[in-house]
Amino acid sequence: MTNPPGGDRAASPTPVQELVAETPEEVAAREAAASREAADSVIKAFGGVRGMIDMTLPGLVFILTFNITHRVADAAWAALGLSAIFVVLRLLRRETIQHAFGGVFGVAIGAYISMKTGKAENFYLPGLLYNVGYCIVLAVSALVRWPLIGVTLGPVTGEMFTWRTQNPGRLAAYTKATWAWVVIMGIKPLILFPLYFTGNVTLLGWLKVALGIPPMLLAMYVTWRILITAPPPIKAEEEPA
Repeated sequence: MTNPPGGDRAASPTPVQELVAETPEEVAAREAAASREAADSVIKAFGGVRGMIDMTLPGLVFILTFNITHRVADAAWAALGLSAIFVVLRLLRRETIQHAFGGVFGVAIGAYISMKTGKAENFYLPGLLYNVGYCIVLAVSALVRWPLIGVTLGPVTGEMFTWRTQNPGRLAAYTKATWAWVVIMGIKPLILFPLYFTGNVTLLGWLKVALGIPPMLLAMYVTWRILITAPPPIKAEEEPA
C-alpha cells in the first residue's frame, strides 16, 4: 500500500515547528550552550598558552644569558634567536605565526635598543611601552562603545559586529570585559616601570617573566566568566555571492 502524496513530509515536523515546540527550558539550555561556545573562544583568540609562551620565553632567555655572560649583545642575540626558532617551528607545522611573529618583532626592537645604548634594561622598554599603549587603547575603545575585546572576538565567534547593533547584552559584556583587561594588564607597567628606572636589570627581568603569563590567564578567565553569562552571539549574515 502506497503512502498518500506528501504523507512522508507531513510525518516529520519542519524546522519551524521544531523551534515552536521547544520548551522554555530547552531554549534556555540552547542559548547557554551557545554562550559557552562563544566564551570558550577567548583562549583561541589570544593565541592560547602556546602564544603566551612564544612571547614570554625570549625574555627569560635574555635575563639568563645576561646573568651568565654580563654582555648585552649576547643576551639580545640569544633572545632574538629563540624568537626566530619559534617562527620557523610554526611555519614547519603550518600554524599561524601571528603571535610568534609579534614576539620576534618586539624582541628585535628591544634587542636593537639595548645593544645600541649598552643598557640591558632597555631590552624590556618596548614591552613596557606597549603595555601602557595597549591599556590606553583598551580604555578608549570601551569609552567610545567599540570595546576591543568585542572587536577581537567577533570574527572568532562568527558574530562580527552584530554585538554592537543587534545585541546590547553582549555589547555590555564586551565593555565590561574590556575594562577588566585595562585593570589587570595595567598592573604590570605599574610594577615594572618604577623598577626599570632603578637599573636593577636582574630583578626587572625576573619580574617581567613572572608577570608575563599569569595576568593574561587571569584576564582571559575573567572574560570567560563574563561571556558565559552573556546573551549568545547573533551570527552575522553572509553576503550573497
